[in-house]
Parts: sequence; structure tokens; C-alpha cells
Amino acid sequence: MSAVDRAAEPGIADTEPVLFDMHDSGVAVLTLNRPERMNSWGGGLAQAFYRCIDRAEADPHVRVIVLTGNGRAFCAGADMGDLDSISAAGDTGRGERSDGESGLADTDVSQLVGERHPHFLTQLRKPLIAAINGACAGIGLTHALMCDVRFAAAGAKFTTAFARRGLIAEYGISWILPRIVGWSAAQDLLLSGRTFYAEEANELGLVNQVVAPDELMAHTLAYAEDMARNCAPSSLAVIKRQIYRDALRNLSDASADAEKLMHESMQRPDFIEGITAFFEKRQPSFPPLKEETP
Repeated sequence: MSAVDRAAEPGIADTEPVLFDMHDSGVAVLTLNRPERMNSWGGGLAQAFYRCIDRAEADPHVRVIVLTGNGRAFCAGADMGDLDSISAAGDTGRGERSDGESGLADTDVSQLVGERHPHFLTQLRKPLIAAINGACAGIGLTHALMCDVRFAAAGAKFTTAFARRGLIAEYGISWILPRIVGWSAAQDLLLSGRTFYAEEANELGLVNQVVAPDELMAHTLAYAEDMARNCAPSSLAVIKRQIYRDALRNLSDASADAEKLMHESMQRPDFIEGITAFFEKRQPSFPPLKEETP
């Protein structure tokens, strides 16, 4: 395993809601760190998560990001304690809103969910790999689905849970889940809210591979480090953008755009390095990802 640097970030300690570990291989590991609450989404976790994601995205030394959880859960959904607090506040001020509707205000929900919808993860320029070490439910599952690749520990439990909490398919899961597992399976998982395990998740294509729990991080890091060593950051950024953008296009438009992007990629030094390294049978030496110009 590569050396890590956690102390380099001022204020980041083992008690922080999200830990940031920088490996010398170019892989940054973000760990949801509320094990006593099964890493439930609340208690300052959202803001800490955004801060760590932004750090990884901005750091040219980071080529791949890994997301996992501390303890026996990846993320067991929204913190029910925080939900109770929001509900109580809503009950106190319940009545007519300025728009004439009753119920909880949007700002109340955002206090729990955070300022960014989970789909912002698909807009990162760097690959994001989920190492799902345990329970993955609700908004935790939504975030996992917005990661680009998912590995899961054998026996890990999954559930959408929304219908069983009187909620709806939240924050883009109704868009991405059918694209990952297919229409019929998505209908089942969303409408029943049933619990299923990593092994079924693998059969459905929801996760890419199931790994023994004590081998999950080693397996995920080996995969991430291979990507960091051998794939051009510029190529990864463009390919990731293509995948999500082309999901909303027809084939002809996607192909035409790919032709333009291919021409641009052949003008970059990464292309020469990739071809040269292939013929010389050596590991490529790709430059870091450059900042995007406005």
C-alpha cells in the first residue's frame, strides 16, 4: 500500500466527519467517518465531504478518488436524528408558506442534504471509485450510484428505502438507477424498498465486483492505482464527460462530438506519450490534469 498523508490538511483529524488520505500513487481516499452513526448523512458530513472532494479535484497530484466508509457501513442514509430535528422545526412553523403551500420549507431539507445534489459527483473531472464496505441505503446509495465504478464487500446490505419512509426517489436516483440496472430492476428496487445484498447487486450490475471484506480496500486501491499510473488524466476527464453527456444525446450527435474530441486528443502530448510508451513496453508518464480555462 502506498504511503499516505493525512496530516497535510490542517484541521483534518480522525474525529472529522470525512477523512482525506493522500497516497503517493496519486490516489486520494475519502472516508466517511461517523461510524457510531453508521456514517449517516448528517452531523456536518455534507460540508466536510464537499471540502474533501473539492480538495481532491483541485490537487494536480490527485488522479483518482476513492470513497469509502469507516466501520460497518458505507452510508446508512440520512441521519434520522437530524430528520427528527427538521421535522420538529417544521411542525413548529407549519402552516402557509409564502408560496401558499404548507409543509417543510426547502431550506429545512437542505440543512440535512447539503447544498449540492449528489449528481455533482458525475461532473468531476477525475474518476471516483466507491469501496462499499457495508450498509448502503437511501442518500448513501444515491451517492454511490453517482460514483463511476463500485466495488462492494461481500454481504454488504443495500436498500433504496425511500418508499418505506414515506419519501420519493430522491436527487436523481430515478434517472441513474434504471441506466445502471435496467428498467425492471430499478422499478423493483425503488418501489419495494427491499433490502438486498452485495451479491445480488453484482448480478444486477449495480456494483462492478464483490470482494471479501478484508480485501476490499486493497483490491480497490490496486484498481485505482493502476488507473492513476497508466491512464492519461486528460483522457479520463474527457471520457467521463462524454459518458454522462452522451446519455442525453442520440447516437449521431454523440459520434460527431467524439470525432471532434478525438482530433483534439491527438494534438495533446499525452497521445504521443501513450503511443511511445506502448511501443517501448514501459509505463507511460502522463502530465497532471491542467486547470480548465473559463
